[in-house]
Amino acid sequence: MIDQIVNITKDDSGLEYLEVQNTHAVAKIALQGGHVVWWRPKSSAQDVLWLSSNARYEKGRSIRGGVPICWPWFGQHPTDGTFCNHGFARVIPWRLAKSIQLKNGATKIILKMLPTKEATKQLTYNYELELTIVVGETLYLNLKTTNLSDNPFTISEGYHTYFYVSDIENIKITGLENTVYTDKFDNFNRSIQKSSIRFDGAFDRVYSNTSNDCYIEDEKFNRVITVKKSNSNSTVVWTPWEEIAKNMGDMGSKDEWRRMVCVETANLHEHSVVIYPSLSHSIATEYSVQEY
Repeated sequence: MIDQIVNITKDDSGLEYLEVQNTHAVAKIALQGGHVVWWRPKSSAQDVLWLSSNARYEKGRSIRGGVPICWPWFGQHPTDGTFCNHGFARVIPWRLAKSIQLKNGATKIILKMLPTKEATKQLTYNYELELTIVVGETLYLNLKTTNLSDNPFTISEGYHTYFYVSDIENIKITGLENTVYTDKFDNFNRSIQKSSIRFDGAFDRVYSNTSNDCYIEDEKFNRVITVKKSNSNSTVVWTPWEEIAKNMGDMGSKDEWRRMVCVETANLHEHSVVIYPSLSHSIATEYSVQEY
């Protein structure tokens, strides 16, 4: 027990969690991966984050749902396919460095990633990785990378966030109009998003050179989820659809994929970040819900 707001719990597999409950919201954070598994403002009629009913809670494996951290690369490793997809930050332990109750009733949590042999093998530079999470009426995350080595290094990064929606075919995403994207399902060809995004099949696009906020408009739930971002020039939008989802062992029951969409604050490809010695870089995102 850290205080009356934040509790540390442990499950049967030995994974530790921070359980947060304050006047504004409730949240659960896995210390493996610094992973926000669940967050819901008390004013919200529905969940905001999607979490698979078949999510695997195992040491060394990522959890399907919530807010996985992608670092120090996004997607496959650029040169070694044996390394973990989306980097190792989401599958190794973090520690609670500080828990603070803010005057506005929100809870500020600071996590630091623990050095492990596995991490050292995959990134040999000295660094510090710190994640700040503010649980309140909104959910705010700030991932700070500090270069403690004598040479610059390059990272890509992102929040691979799963949002809970009424039905993937009933929503639209705005904020990315007139943005160039690369389409995984069109041989990685580039095009321009001419209108709002709607879904009728598998979707995996990287939107480049955009710092715009995004909005998930859900008429059935009578709400808009806002995805704000800072120091991010890429946005990824992904949903697997039926054929891909049924071949993923941890995507939940038959139709659970219909209730999720990923809108990911990121820096990747040409927007990868070079961090010079003794300097830091941060990427931040904030989620809020407006019901009508």
